[in-house]
Amino acid sequence: MDTQATSTTFTPADYKSDQPVRWCPGCGDHAILNSLHKAMAALGVPPHKTAVISGIGCSSRLPYYMNTYGFHTIHGRAAAIATGFKVANPEMTVWQISGDGDGLAIGGNHFIHAVRRNIDINMLLFNNKIYGLTKGQYSPTSDRGFVSKSSPYGTTEDPFIPAELVFGARGNFFGRTIDVELQISQEVLLATARHHGASVVEILQNCVIYNNGIHSRITDREYRADRTIHLVHGQKMLFGKDNEKGLVQDGFLLKAVTIGEDGYTMDDVLVHDAHTQSNFLHQQLAMMDGTDLPLAIGVIRDVESLTYNDEVDRQVEEVRASHGFDSLRSMILAGETWTVE
Repeated sequence: MDTQATSTTFTPADYKSDQPVRWCPGCGDHAILNSLHKAMAALGVPPHKTAVISGIGCSSRLPYYMNTYGFHTIHGRAAAIATGFKVANPEMTVWQISGDGDGLAIGGNHFIHAVRRNIDINMLLFNNKIYGLTKGQYSPTSDRGFVSKSSPYGTTEDPFIPAELVFGARGNFFGRTIDVELQISQEVLLATARHHGASVVEILQNCVIYNNGIHSRITDREYRADRTIHLVHGQKMLFGKDNEKGLVQDGFLLKAVTIGEDGYTMDDVLVHDAHTQSNFLHQQLAMMDGTDLPLAIGVIRDVESLTYNDEVDRQVEEVRASHGFDSLRSMILAGETWTVE
């Protein structure tokens, strides 16, 4: 990703369009948009070097509110279009915006393959566990038994867990944040932009109209400190109102303990390593759900690997050099040709 410093200092206002923001009052998308504007300003990539590409859904209106290049594309195809755009324009910083329905239902195939190929795009997945734009149907991340307009007696299926899909597709970057955690959101968005390769950020977002309070079990201030853990590379995995709790290794599993109880000391608490190649611990951290173990937010995995777009460029140059092609026409005419009289 092109994050080369420029002589120009940008502010969040430089990335805001003049369009009125048309999300419902109280929608979590407002906070996410605010965090994204601030992260882009801190990143320093000029607006004309930035593209924001979305599919269909409430979240996918976001490109209208950006003073950058943007595509509001078709349902579930944001990852496919973002892939083509990035390969054709490798110098651009590309952000892909999808909801849990757009990204994981009709767009699920494109999602996993963009991750598998390691396309250098920033994939933001807004997860409110509902179809909001189409007025309240259950989504691929809705919990079993969830009652909605399309499941009046409760769903009879288990949901996708976004982190599980990312790791199953051999993803190299996974982060998670919450719409109301503005500072952590900016931190994670900056990290995803600086990562070279496909990066996925799951953003737990509240739909105030059709699924209000869906994440309140972990996001309410009363519980948040005890039910979430903010992971920072190189720092101890601590949580609780006074950081009095931590994560320790218990055989092959993780365990939440209170420091000073049952013989556990600060030395027992694990240090987060987001850059280790092994994803064994990263998967365990990403799958914690805020019940027995706190939900992990922050950058969980951040590992460099070969990217699809870089490898395509390298291959094109090798073939061009070895065969002497200087244009598409010369490549076509180099093969077997014939003339029809």
